[in-house]
Amino acid sequence: MSDFLKKILWATDFSDEAQEALIYANAFAETFKADLLALHVIPDFSPALYNVATAIKGELVQKVDFLKTDITKRLNTLKRKKGISFKVLVKEGTAAKVIVETAQNEKADLIVIGKRGESAIEKLFLGSVANHILRSSSVPVLVTKKKKGKPRFKNILVPTDFSEQEEIERDYAWKVAKGFDADLTLLHVLELHDYEFSPKVLDEMFDSVLKRLKRRKKREKEDIKVSEDVYRAINAAIGIVDYAETHKMDLIVMSTYVHSKLERFFLGSTAEKVISYSHIPILAIPPSYPSK
Repeated sequence: MSDFLKKILWATDFSDEAQEALIYANAFAETFKADLLALHVIPDFSPALYNVATAIKGELVQKVDFLKTDITKRLNTLKRKKGISFKVLVKEGTAAKVIVETAQNEKADLIVIGKRGESAIEKLFLGSVANHILRSSSVPVLVTKKKKGKPRFKNILVPTDFSEQEEIERDYAWKVAKGFDADLTLLHVLELHDYEFSPKVLDEMFDSVLKRLKRRKKREKEDIKVSEDVYRAINAAIGIVDYAETHKMDLIVMSTYVHSKLERFFLGSTAEKVISYSHIPILAIPPSYPSK
């Protein structure tokens, strides 16, 4: 457990959501004794410098340097005001790309970001910085929402679809639960789509899935509470969000795994949909994350 999380990267754009994300990042850093990095990414203006006069180019470079200095001061001031220790990083480039590259270069074990609201058009065509990070990162990503009060992690939900990735999800969630002394709930959503079934058939399907959940190998000397449940919904994402909010879960831990690249391109992963719908923080584990 001591080497579970050694370094956490918090990415900020100074929004209210980013400020909330810092509180979560610090909670994880304190619990797992990890180092905390604070990163702000400013736009890369270098392409705009190619065809401008030397005087204008020099002025723009000076403004970028001033901006970097100013942001560094703002982050250091925030560090003192919040009483949170972190290393300050200010870089240029495209936000999602730089965040993912910095996590790799700094050997971060977790990225923490705040999720802003976005329009239906942005969700459909452009996605968000959060979604771009989710699709590119090789390390887990904690996506938080703007929420009042101190973070608590007493009830953690782990959705599962019996895929190859589920053992990694369970193992990661168990380590998080162990650190925060939380309870785990393993959930399978019985997707009904638009089909109609008789009550008898539904009960048989429900019982069959629940038995499959309970047949799983129990962790040796398991010392945290783990329960299993099955929930009926039109689709997995809606079921996960509804269950999590109805049962007052504090965190959802799930994989961003999809069956094909084409599926991800058009529909995104179930995790991405859950992040869009839910007001509960989601800790997303990439398919490339190794089992330890």
